Order: sequence, then C-alpha cells, then structure tokens
Amino acid sequence: MTIARAPAKVNLTLHVTGQRDDGYHLLDSLVVFADVADVISASLADDLALSVSGPFAQGVPTDERNLILRAARLLAEARAVSAGAVLHLEKTLPHAAGIGSGSSDAAASLRLLADLWQVPPLTPDDPAVARLGADVPVCLAGPAPQRMTGIGDRVAPVAALPPCALVLVRPPVAVPTGPVFQGLATKHGTPMADLPDGPDFAHFAAWLTRQRNDLQTPSVNIAPVIGEVIDRLQSYDGVAVAAMSGSGATCFGLVADLGTAEAVAARLALARPDWWVAAGRVL
Repeated sequence: MTIARAPAKVNLTLHVTGQRDDGYHLLDSLVVFADVADVISASLADDLALSVSGPFAQGVPTDERNLILRAARLLAEARAVSAGAVLHLEKTLPHAAGIGSGSSDAAASLRLLADLWQVPPLTPDDPAVARLGADVPVCLAGPAPQRMTGIGDRVAPVAALPPCALVLVRPPVAVPTGPVFQGLATKHGTPMADLPDGPDFAHFAAWLTRQRNDLQTPSVNIAPVIGEVIDRLQSYDGVAVAAMSGSGATCFGLVADLGTAEAVAARLALARPDWWVAAGRVL
C-alpha cells in the first residue's frame, strides 16, 4: 500500500486581473500549503475503485465525479497503464471551502499513482492537468509556495517564506463561486506586488496586509459570517493577518509559529464549536 497526504491549499492573496473572452478570470495569487491534510492510500488492483471515510466523507462522490478517479484515469491514459488501483480517501478537510481540497486530492493521487504504477509523473504545466480543475496545477507543483497566474494554469515557485503557521476556520456556509465572481466591483484589478527578498515574519506580514483577495468582499456580501470569522481571528493576540482563502468560506489567520496557531485554534474552537478550526505549519 502507498500513502500520500493532500495538504490544504491556501490563497494568501487573490487578485483578479482580467477576464478572457471565454469567461475565465485571470488571477494573480500567492498560494501556500498548510500541514493539515486529507490522506489517500492506494493498492494495486485490476480496476479503479474509490472509497471514502472521515469527518467530511458525507457528500463526497466515489464515482467519476470525483477528481481522484478522473486524475487516475488521466494518468493511466497518458502513460498507457493497464493496471488499476483500489484507492481510499480519509477526508479530513472540508470540501467546497476555498482550500482546494478536491484539487489537492487529485494532485496527490497523480503523484501517488505514478509511484505505484512506476511511471513518470505528470507535470503541473501539462495541459491535461489544468483540465482537471483550475487549482490542480498549483497543487501538483506544491507543497512549496507558488505564485499562480493566468486562469490557474501558470505556476512558479517563489522565494522561501519565513517560518510561519496558519489558523484555518470555516463556518458552516457554502459560497457559490459564480455569484462571488459576479459580485466583483471590477474584474481588472492590479496584480499582486512582488514579494520582498528574504523577508522575516514581520516584513512578510506587512507585505501581505497590502495585498488583496478580491473575492473576499463579494463573499462577505453573500455570507456575512465570513466577515465575523475574519474579525474574530484579528481579535486574537499573535494573528498578524486575517483574510479569506480562495472564494471562501475558509478564512486564515497568519501567525509566527505553530504553537501560537494551536493556541488560537483551541480558543476559537471552544468559543465557536460550530466552526471547523484547524492549525498547521506553512509547508
């Protein structure tokens, strides 16, 4: 049996810089991965099959609607693999939450199955990878921090970030992506500023406060509880920056170390047991 972790993808910034004629939006985003993850295991078999367990297993399909199976079939076709695999997903990350858990599962499965089947892995710039979903290329390029541009199909590593950690919080709401983009004040915002060279935590946090997630305001308009989460995170000592990841509804609090993240997460989970709360290092 082979095992892989699929870490949470967090958009620390998300600038919407344009829109193509086909409707796809152009983005500029700093993406990091937190040490909070789904776990996928695989064993050789004659065909492909998927089972799911864990706290967020409910509602996760086990047929071709699942990106894991679609990624498996893509790799098998690209590498002329005749073998199959029995896959199991331990779903500990919430889905449809702005942290790319399905995309991270797909990317982890591509790596896992390439190892299991002993074939060359697909690369993040392979056009077929982008067709799986806009976040799959950056998840395949991770877990090192990446700058994601284009429609999500262009990814490039960034210089090392200072050691830091995240508190991740998702209130029990779903934010539909379509209405969020429709609520943008402008679809032609300025790009993300270049990262400073070799920043310490204080300088990195200061830089981050000057960037944006353009989807945050329309998401808060749809689900005001997101604003409540951000305000609550900002109220805790040690949280340098609080904002929303992706199109929501998961929000993050950036802190200097895992100990601070765990302390904030413990207090927040006690205060709001109806919210999903997790702490993890930035990988």
